[in-house]
Amino acid sequence: MIKAVIFDLNGIFIQSPKLSDRFHDKFGIPIEEFLLALKKIMIKVRNPNAGDAFAYWKPYLEKWGLNMSKEDFFNFWFDSEKEIPELVELARQVKKKGIKIFILSNNFIERAVCYGKKFSFLNIFNKIYYSWQTGFVKPSPEAFKNLLLENNLKPEECIYFDNSKENVEMANALSIKSFHFEKIENLEKTLKDYNLI
Repeated sequence: MIKAVIFDLNGIFIQSPKLSDRFHDKFGIPIEEFLLALKKIMIKVRNPNAGDAFAYWKPYLEKWGLNMSKEDFFNFWFDSEKEIPELVELARQVKKKGIKIFILSNNFIERAVCYGKKFSFLNIFNKIYYSWQTGFVKPSPEAFKNLLLENNLKPEECIYFDNSKENVEMANALSIKSFHFEKIENLEKTLKDYNLI
């Protein structure tokens, strides 16, 4: 019996154009160069005690000749991120059936604080697990095990959706029924197949 549905956050409920594309289009920063910086920085800032995320970006912005304040930078990043109402509605339907719903997200504090102010739909979830709070970064098995343990759930009692194949593979390896998110229709069909909506 399924007792909980676990979702990734970005790329599912919150979507946006790629930040690398936006920096390329607006400022002419080469996409590959930006992605290298993004990967290096995200590995650090999504952990607890990472400190000010902007401090990691500042040297790159200076190197690229971009005179952006912390506020300018994060506004440029976060303002393009939009919620997907159809997916929020599906999550609400799951919860109405008495199924617990959780978010499991690799994320950093500045973004999480922004989301708390910007996206009221996040209040529908039983709990949100951000890596910067838990210290467990997907695809680490501990990220999943921590959520299961805290909520007294067995892997086979959960379904998981993520837009990262690597995270889906890890969750499946832990016996959590997991699905790679690509389209709303596929996610909705899966929820119907398991009689969750």
